[in-house]
Amino acid sequence: MTKLIAIPSEGIMLNAHFGRSQAFTIYTINDSEVSGKIVLNTQGLEHQHSGIAQLLKSKGVEVVICGGIGPGAISGLESAGLEVLRGANGTVEEIASAYANGSLITFDAVCNHNHNHNHDHSHQH
Repeated sequence: MTKLIAIPSEGIMLNAHFGRSQAFTIYTINDSEVSGKIVLNTQGLEHQHSGIAQLLKSKGVEVVICGGIGPGAISGLESAGLEVLRGANGTVEEIASAYANGSLITFDAVCNHNHNHNHDHSHQH
């Protein structure tokens, strides 16, 4: 059985902050083996949850594996029919291999605190 998974990446590492990801590494999983990968540039889609979800879905992705992720992003991904696994860490290669062989450990990491997204609304008089 073939399945495509996507991992927000920063070089070889998982990008721990989903919303700031400028790339996703997409792996092809065949049975319990990683059989291929591509890197998808998502620069310009940071914090655009539905845009990222639709792009990943259009590439055939079924599962998104991430570290920290906010409830809005989870909702956007799940609304597009994507399974979301949270709380992963390490290199994207290690994560993909662990997913493929069934040893990936994840947990319900939902990011609810306020990251500084430069939403400073100062007004001059």
